[in-house]
Amino acid sequence: MDSGTEGFLPPPECPVFEPNWAEFQDPLGYIAKIRPIAEKSGICKIRPPADWQPPFAVEVDNFKFTPRIQRLNELEAQTRVKLNYLDQIAKFWEFQGSSLKIPNVERRMLDLYSLSKIVMEEGGYEVICKDRRWARVAQRLNYPPGKNIGSLLRSHYERIIYPYEMFQSGANLVQCDTHPFDSEEKDKEYKPHSIPLRQSVQPSKFSSYSRRAKRLQPDPVPTEEDIEKNPELKKLQIYGAGPKMMGLGLMAKDKTLRKKDKEGVIYPHTVTLKEEPNGDGKVMSPLPKEDLSHSLEPCTKMTMRLRKNHSSAQFIDSYVCRMCSRGDEDDKLLLCDGCEDNYHIFCLLPPLPEIPRGVWRCPKCIMAECKKPPEAFGFEQATQEYTLQSFGEMADSFKADYFNMPVHMVPTELVEKEFWRLVSSIEEDVTVEYGADIHSKEFGSGFPVTSNKGNLSPEEEEYATSGWNLNVMPVLDQSVLCHINADISGMKVPWLYVGMVFSAFCWHIEDHWSYSINYLHWGEPKTWYGVPSLAAEHLEEVMKRLTPELFDSQPDLLHQLVTLMNPNTLMSHGVPVVRTNQCAGEFVITFPRAYHSGFNQGYNFAEAVNFCTADWLPAGRQCIEHYRRLRRYCVFSHEELICKMAAFPEKLDLNLAVAVHKEMFIMVQEERRLRKALLEKGITEAEREAFELLPDDERQCIKCKTTCFLSALACYDCPDGLVCLSHINDLCKCSSSRQYLRYRYTLDELPAMLHKLKVRAESFDTWANKVRVALEVEDGRKRSLEELRTLESEARERRFPNSELLQRLKNCLNEAETCVSQVLGLVSGQGARIETPQLTLTELRVLLEQMSRLPCAMHQIGDVKDVLEQVEAYQAEAQEALASLSPSLGLLRSLLERGQQLGVEVPEVHELQQQVEQAQWLDEVKQALAPSSQRGSLVIMQGLLVTGAKVASSPSVDKARAELQELLTIAERWEEKAHFCLEARQKHPPATLEAIIREAENIPVHLPNIQALKEALTKAQAWIADVDEIQNGDHYPCLDDLEGLVAVGRDLPVGMEELRQLELQVLTAHSWREKASRTFLKKNSFYTLLEVLCPCADANSDSTRRSRWMEKELGLYKSDTELLGLSAQDLRDPGSVIVAFKEGEQREKEGILQLRRTNSAKRNPLASSTTVTSATSICVCGQVPARVGALQCDLCQDWFHGQCVSVPRLLSSPRPSATSSPVLAWWEWDTKFLCPLCMRSRRPRLETILALLVALQRLPVRLPEGEALQCLTERAIGWQGRARQALASEDVTALLGRLAEVRQQLQAEPRPEDPPTYPSAIISDPLRESSGKGICKVQGLLNTDSATSREKVAVAQSSNLELLSSLLPQLTGPILELPEETRAPLEELMLEGDLLEVTLDENYSIWQLLQAGQPPDLERIRTLLELEKPEHQGSRTRVRALEKRQWQQRKVNLNRKNESLVQEELQPKKTRSSEIKPEEDQEEEEFEEKADHENTFLTTPTDHRPILKGSQNNIQQKDSGPTVSFPLTPLLHLSCPQHQHL
Repeated sequence: MDSGTEGFLPPPECPVFEPNWAEFQDPLGYIAKIRPIAEKSGICKIRPPADWQPPFAVEVDNFKFTPRIQRLNELEAQTRVKLNYLDQIAKFWEFQGSSLKIPNVERRMLDLYSLSKIVMEEGGYEVICKDRRWARVAQRLNYPPGKNIGSLLRSHYERIIYPYEMFQSGANLVQCDTHPFDSEEKDKEYKPHSIPLRQSVQPSKFSSYSRRAKRLQPDPVPTEEDIEKNPELKKLQIYGAGPKMMGLGLMAKDKTLRKKDKEGVIYPHTVTLKEEPNGDGKVMSPLPKEDLSHSLEPCTKMTMRLRKNHSSAQFIDSYVCRMCSRGDEDDKLLLCDGCEDNYHIFCLLPPLPEIPRGVWRCPKCIMAECKKPPEAFGFEQATQEYTLQSFGEMADSFKADYFNMPVHMVPTELVEKEFWRLVSSIEEDVTVEYGADIHSKEFGSGFPVTSNKGNLSPEEEEYATSGWNLNVMPVLDQSVLCHINADISGMKVPWLYVGMVFSAFCWHIEDHWSYSINYLHWGEPKTWYGVPSLAAEHLEEVMKRLTPELFDSQPDLLHQLVTLMNPNTLMSHGVPVVRTNQCAGEFVITFPRAYHSGFNQGYNFAEAVNFCTADWLPAGRQCIEHYRRLRRYCVFSHEELICKMAAFPEKLDLNLAVAVHKEMFIMVQEERRLRKALLEKGITEAEREAFELLPDDERQCIKCKTTCFLSALACYDCPDGLVCLSHINDLCKCSSSRQYLRYRYTLDELPAMLHKLKVRAESFDTWANKVRVALEVEDGRKRSLEELRTLESEARERRFPNSELLQRLKNCLNEAETCVSQVLGLVSGQGARIETPQLTLTELRVLLEQMSRLPCAMHQIGDVKDVLEQVEAYQAEAQEALASLSPSLGLLRSLLERGQQLGVEVPEVHELQQQVEQAQWLDEVKQALAPSSQRGSLVIMQGLLVTGAKVASSPSVDKARAELQELLTIAERWEEKAHFCLEARQKHPPATLEAIIREAENIPVHLPNIQALKEALTKAQAWIADVDEIQNGDHYPCLDDLEGLVAVGRDLPVGMEELRQLELQVLTAHSWREKASRTFLKKNSFYTLLEVLCPCADANSDSTRRSRWMEKELGLYKSDTELLGLSAQDLRDPGSVIVAFKEGEQREKEGILQLRRTNSAKRNPLASSTTVTSATSICVCGQVPARVGALQCDLCQDWFHGQCVSVPRLLSSPRPSATSSPVLAWWEWDTKFLCPLCMRSRRPRLETILALLVALQRLPVRLPEGEALQCLTERAIGWQGRARQALASEDVTALLGRLAEVRQQLQAEPRPEDPPTYPSAIISDPLRESSGKGICKVQGLLNTDSATSREKVAVAQSSNLELLSSLLPQLTGPILELPEETRAPLEELMLEGDLLEVTLDENYSIWQLLQAGQPPDLERIRTLLELEKPEHQGSRTRVRALEKRQWQQRKVNLNRKNESLVQEELQPKKTRSSEIKPEEDQEEEEFEEKADHENTFLTTPTDHRPILKGSQNNIQQKDSGPTVSFPLTPLLHLSCPQHQHL
């Protein structure tokens, strides 16, 4: 059966055991328990409890190892035989000058070995040909019939195998074809495995720990590089096509022709070699050894090659042919590269037609080489060193690539079938690596190990001392190996195994036939196969019968762990085999002499060790006899182990002592027999020897390699060797008188040791008799408790086994100690009140009976009798009291207390307890419901009801419970009503709550929710009174007060109409404040509305203003009224606000004047002066403004970066009229700059502020911002009046006329073709309330058709920038001459107007006059133009996008307005009148944003008399307080820029 070609059938599973925690505590005891079952299979698997998970203790980073190399098809015995056969036949054909090519038959490679074997079994080639049985040969090779395959096999046999077989038999190859493969192109060329040339086991760094049998360790094979470096090796290199010198394994670098050089050098005449016989009759070569060992140098044109010392006297005059013994025709004489013999090419059979190429060997050398026995097989050691991580990456990558799927998804059945297919295949060479036999002593165990460092955690300490720890198990007390002092690696010290897929461990049994245990720490499973010990010899017999070639050359092959055989093959020959898959966290145990093998399913880490128990001792003795027959070395001396245990029998486990006694008895008998035979031989000399002090190699028998201990035979004349007494005739040939006995113990000492063992083994019987007499009271005397404890401690100290008798003794002691503890508790509990008595009356009687029955005397029995008498007397007295009709409560309590102090549970005590509890509960209920008492809470009533449920039932108790339950139900119902009122979303009016409270007051129970409802109602009434008081006061209430009242009212669970009114007032006030904020505050402004409306009181300090502005920007400054010095209480008084505002105006003006003087003294960044000043300007960015791009504020005179602030735009300058202004009217250009510290708001127009004041009058609420806005408006109107008066003066009127003439002159001058429009009208945005008119005016100013697009405007802007830049040299001034008496008042008015947060047209008119009265500021104009240029790049694209967005927004607004109109028709007029239209708000917000962005309004002078007529009434408080009057002077509105913002 060829199991490798058919599907693999898994053997049956081995037993699997799962111990519980109790069984798991005793490892060797549990293994002994399962041995009768598991031993029948040879191996078994143990799964520990689920929560037994030892930590992995290996230092992963420091763990480095060198694995072994395994070629899978060389592991299997039958496959290795085939490979050896193919190597030999390939070598044969290589010597013939051809390479072996294996033919394919029926699409599979022909099995040449099986073909040769079957032909031999069928009678040989000649017999098969004669009987024409080639078809039968094909059938036995499992080829299908009917395809004439027999003839094909015959031709292959004749061509490939038959020449080799004939050559092996020594026959002449008359018909041999020297090139049989030249015409076979389809056959597969065979590459020899060269197994003997790369044998294991190269010495590793672990070799000092090796304890396995010695294996072949050949010298390392030199490489090409070694030969190139070493001239001596280079001399030995062989060239040509033949096989190389054994041990080199190298291919030649070049090949040369070996033929006669007819035209070359003339060589000496041929000479005849004579061989001389030596003393032994063997023919000796006359050549010296150094010449025989010298390699031949390559020759190119030579018939033969002479030695370098050819002139030696040992050479005869000529070379002769070995076939014809002639030396003529030397041009056709060949020299063999192996033996140096000479042959004519025509004398060979078959004759050679010409000189062969390369290396040539004669038939005799070929025969010797092919018949050379194979060397011992072993594993190679890898050259690469791995860490766990690198090996795991290699292993996982190999498995994933091989199976083409993730490693965890490969089924174990698939891996198993593929493994056995690979090991049986001669076609596929798969190589894996296995980190086997790695010594834990050097690299560290996978289990935690107790060390002197003591740095283990409690969890690690638990596993470090566990018996299942493989470092602990071999040295347990029940283990035999604990008595061996040496650390035997692999037996006492665990070995580690790092596996990958297909890495295998071959069939073997453990050294000394010991047990082994393997634990898989982590990784993929390990597949095991096992054979029981009863079938061990059967397995050896089958393997020897199937592969005799391997065992002939290596008899101890199975001891080398290098050979596998398919389990199916073994099972087919009757060998019982079991299997199992060992998963991570599981143990596998092999039993004595149980063969086992297996392989790894993938990357994993395992640990294994040996151990020996008492039942192993007979097997260990048999193993020594087996080793003696095999002449195999022992790992330790079995005799020494037995004697060492016998020397200290008291330390032995009892079972171990019994087993050692049996072994010692057999050993003593055998020693007596052997020493008697020694005396009979006449050897009387003896000498004591401490064999245990000698190294093992100095006390090994030279015949059987057994390690001697009890005795050995030595010779005075041959001191280097000794023999055991079983081989006394094999020591030496010296006289018996020179031989002497070396012994460890005399024959008198051995029986003494045996007797000690017997005493130890029989001590259990003596102890058992004592225990039996004591427990059964055979002598009529009860032992004391102390005597029984002495017997139990003796068993523990002498480590007696856990027998039934010992268990009875322990049970008796436990029972006695339990009785003693109960009696002590009973006696100590008397007199003390205990809630839970220890014993019932029945248990007390049982305790007394139990103590009387125990086999030990106990003096506590008298105490128990006394307690029983007391209990019986108490029972009689209690029954009498309970039988009376009206017992007093005091008597019942007295009896109850006495019964509780007895320490015993008496039934009458329970009845007394019930009556006492009933009386007490009824008294508590009466007191709680008494009218005169304070009302009890609902919790107290519920507690009484719960307590009453526990009281024993009686008529009075039942009646009281019913009344209490009814009262509790009513109270809970009212509590639910009150809770609903407190928690409901729909708040109830005060009248409803008052009715609920009145009805609930009739219940005699304190109700928390009713009380909470009453408190809420009281708070609501007080709140309503506060609202009435504040509403009916002399002044309108402040917003803060209303907000506080609203917050309090919302928290009350009472529905109040006043709350809705207050909420509406607060909402209206907030709406006005938000509208005012949108009007004044810039987008993302850090100022509050109140701060903007109030004067800037700290204007005199630039550092203070700047730091305050930075604090606001960072959100650190939050005070609204700190500038005016007003407290929260001051803000409630309108008079205080007005007075503070007036004072703030004066401080602001004084402060700005001082600040202007300070800033004017600072260095001008635009000046080229190098004068060093102490003060410099600091921009809002914190840096000193540079020379280029710096601007000076017209109000505070400080300097800023143009990029850091918002600057005026020249192209956005307003126009004073609808007609085009000349470009050279530079005084009308918008060059005025106010810094963000001076202009804090949007500065809305006055008419907008008046609209806000009208809305403020309708509010029934006072706001601090309202008073501030009134003050600001009064200040603005006052300034406006003074400004108009100044502008109406005679001097100023004349100056204005002069300015108008200049403008007309400039306009009358001829302009270039297509002159640009005045830049002020280009980008003006007229989105205002009067937007329609503004748009018309702008279009008129542009002098373009009404259909002119924004794109044209954008183009015009770019050209205007260029035009303005080109016109700068033409600007001249001043235009007007302003006398100082005219200039000073105007400048003072200009300063006060710039401080106002209001936009007034008079401000712009004054600014124009002042500009015209001084030269044009060319530096500022250039700076503004430079800053404006980047803004207009790409303006065409931005204008298009803006136009598209505005068109979409108009469409959305139109739709919203339509929807709003529909809703207005459906809503009542009252709702519509109070509704705020979102469209108007949105338009207003858009207007404000646009106005803030463009910084300008385009309007015409407007008369505000109609607006002011509606505001003639004083804006004042409700009844009293200061009033603010608005003058009826018409407001002449000139166009004025809306200045830049930050």
